[in-house]
Amino acid sequence: MRTTLAERGRRAAILLLALLPAALLPLPAAAQAFDLPALMALLAQRKSAEARFTEERTVSSLDTPLYSRGTLSFAAPDRFTRVQTEPRTESMEVQGDTAILKRGGRTRTMALNTIPELAALVDAVRGTLSGDAARLQRHFKTEVTGAPTRWQLALVPIDARLAAQVARIDIVGQRTDVRSIDLRLAGGDRSLMQVEPVAGR
Repeated sequence: MRTTLAERGRRAAILLLALLPAALLPLPAAAQAFDLPALMALLAQRKSAEARFTEERTVSSLDTPLYSRGTLSFAAPDRFTRVQTEPRTESMEVQGDTAILKRGGRTRTMALNTIPELAALVDAVRGTLSGDAARLQRHFKTEVTGAPTRWQLALVPIDARLAAQVARIDIVGQRTDVRSIDLRLAGGDRSLMQVEPVAGR
């Protein structure tokens, strides 16, 4: 049976598609790179959150670690509160450029721009929670590894003044939840905070 010119054309097109190298075809979504923009877009979906934390601080001048626990809360775009309940009650609430510290019945209000190092550390947390890459990159070089189901964000200070105090910050999360914050100071001290999201938030 003789084939028509149209049938030959269709067969040639099918053969050509079969021979196309896989590299020229679109990658499936699961194989696409999970980078900083992808992580920030994921985190930006969460507009508020509450969690419990436990923190272990290793200080070179002390023989044993220091432990604390409490709660964390966040409301987009820039309100962040840390309330420590053990071993003593104290809190820090940050909104915009203002921080309110409470300890032992005393309250202190300060502008973050008067303490650049504290402002950078606050921005590390708020920038991550809000999915704000620009806020993070004002102070840090960023590196993202992993996948949406479990990711790690490494922050290394850009400014020499901050780098003299902070070596790096490693933040680990699962989807829109931050699960740990590992702060390593330049002098060797370390703060490791484990975070447990409050169910239903």
